[in-house]
Amino acid sequence: MSLQSGLDAFQAGRYQEAVEILEKFSINCINQDSSDYISAQMCLTKAYKATGEIEKGRSLCQKLITSQNPKVRTWAEKASQFFTQKPDNQPKTIHKAGRAATTGVKIAMGSIGGNLVLASAVTMTLMFGMVLVLGLNLIFIVGSENPAQGLFFAIAITLIFNIAAFFLSPWFMDLTQGWLYQRRWVDLAEVESLSPETAKIIRQICRDKNLKTPRLGIIDDQNPTAFTYGSLPNSARLVVSQGLFTYLDDDEVATVYAHELGHIVHWDFAVMTVASTLVQICYLIYSTARNLGRGGGDSRIKDAAQSAAFLAYVFYVVGTYLLLYLSRTREYFADHFAAETTGNPNGLSRALVKIAYGILEEGARTKEPSQLVEGTRALGIYDHKAATSTGTAYRVASDTQKIGRVFLWDMFNPWGWWMELSSTHPLTGKRVRALSNYAEQLGLAIEFDMGKVVGEGKTLNKKRLYGNFFLDILLYGAETIGFFAGLLLGMILILNSSNSGLVLGTPLIGLGLGILIKTLVMFPSYQQAPATDVLTLMSDPYASPLRGQPAKIAGSLIGRGDAGYKFGSDLKIQDRSGMLYLHYSSRFGPIGNFLFGMTRVQGLIGEQVGAVGWFRRGIAPWMDLIQLESDNGTIVNSYHRFWALILGSGAIILGIFLVIFLSS
Repeated sequence: MSLQSGLDAFQAGRYQEAVEILEKFSINCINQDSSDYISAQMCLTKAYKATGEIEKGRSLCQKLITSQNPKVRTWAEKASQFFTQKPDNQPKTIHKAGRAATTGVKIAMGSIGGNLVLASAVTMTLMFGMVLVLGLNLIFIVGSENPAQGLFFAIAITLIFNIAAFFLSPWFMDLTQGWLYQRRWVDLAEVESLSPETAKIIRQICRDKNLKTPRLGIIDDQNPTAFTYGSLPNSARLVVSQGLFTYLDDDEVATVYAHELGHIVHWDFAVMTVASTLVQICYLIYSTARNLGRGGGDSRIKDAAQSAAFLAYVFYVVGTYLLLYLSRTREYFADHFAAETTGNPNGLSRALVKIAYGILEEGARTKEPSQLVEGTRALGIYDHKAATSTGTAYRVASDTQKIGRVFLWDMFNPWGWWMELSSTHPLTGKRVRALSNYAEQLGLAIEFDMGKVVGEGKTLNKKRLYGNFFLDILLYGAETIGFFAGLLLGMILILNSSNSGLVLGTPLIGLGLGILIKTLVMFPSYQQAPATDVLTLMSDPYASPLRGQPAKIAGSLIGRGDAGYKFGSDLKIQDRSGMLYLHYSSRFGPIGNFLFGMTRVQGLIGEQVGAVGWFRRGIAPWMDLIQLESDNGTIVNSYHRFWALILGSGAIILGIFLVIFLSS
């Protein structure tokens, strides 16, 4: 690897590539006093900072400070300041509106967030009942002759599972956290050195609530996040990433720690630990019973196994949504706890927005999605899927109204409510609105003036928002509805006919019609697609995951998309206002996607491009790509509509063929 290729990669913004080249060059360089070696080390320091490898950059910088060359020493001394400052692309600082003069002032929640005790009790009761019923099924499957004895064993199994899940799952998580993310345990003194106010808040809450200081962990990852887990309050673990201290100010970090301590005080972290384990038990029982039902042997046992498998799957689905509801509810209560104990609801609002920004920035620096934010999505303080829109707004925040307009979708679009049902966290706009309400109760000015946002929301076109929503919900599931409608029609028609092809063919015809109808709605004409930018698209309160909005954007390809890993075909594009995922579809289907990701994506990263596609917004916004054209003339075509038409037409033709063929 040559020095020049490393310098060129850095200048082109391909920072990870520059790190790899410069590291290899430095290892292979024999003369460490040469100007080439020094240049490589200086550029490598900057590349480490750009990729978020702060510790490596700081260490290398300290090494250069000891150089015999005075110019290198001077440069290194200045560069060392970079590693104690916020990132150099940090947006304009939001003016802080202030905080309460005293902490611990009671704040009314009103109807915000529901009832945590009720949500926890209902979830745990239903989950316990589910496992009990499934345990009973399994007992009867093995042919217990004594129902009372079967009931006893079923209850015993349920209790053993619950107790084991309660006490053992935290230790299992300790092992996985250390292995996957190299988490290290720290004492309160180290946290205090990073954030003095945080240490003060931890001591205050633990003293007031008679808690033992939780076991504190730090993960050396620049993606800002924080999470808590455990079985009992006095043995809880509170883990944060290094990125939290990079992107947030001292008072904001303190509110995040207070939020996580709120989970411990409320015991909801323990409820989540058990409930999530019980959901997995339901799935395990479903899988086991399904396999037993497919095997040979006694037909009675097979029938019972199939029944248990069906029940287990239903319980698994219901349990998953109960868990998601509990997860969202507990976030509201932890936010409220942090606002009360710190007297700084504005600080937590700011922290949530900056965490989104940090996740966005770190995603722009790396070509692959973060293992940490993916793996701790349900546990973390923030759902990284929702980071794109909020982080984009903060990037260009000359005033907080730009951020507030992005929240319009969260609070007023019915798709926001629908998509939130499958989310681990409340939508950011709703959390910030609740925190703004607490700030008003404390007599504080509000940084994100949600009153104006709510006022603008009330002026939105309600017919445009809600008029076609229920129809769109049906269209969103048009394939499934078409399939079952066709199946029902086939079963009715076969009563008056001996054509068995009706039962097989009509569901396929219904499926195909559903796909075609949905395609016409999802992929409108793009010939007049307007040129726009990412922030404008994300500020549209009428955006939908179904009805694609044709758009043209220009920017730089900065890495693979969230759905693409080593050979992923999706891309990330960044323009002057933000970042957006581009979803690619090859004309050759999944194999073509894999080959595109393996052979072409790497060469496109770093290119300036123009992209045409259909913009959509769910929890995370994205664009279904139509065409990508780079400045050097490379053209990439994507075929979402093509494949939808092929699949829909193919299903109809196959269905008609089966009806005609089997009738003869």
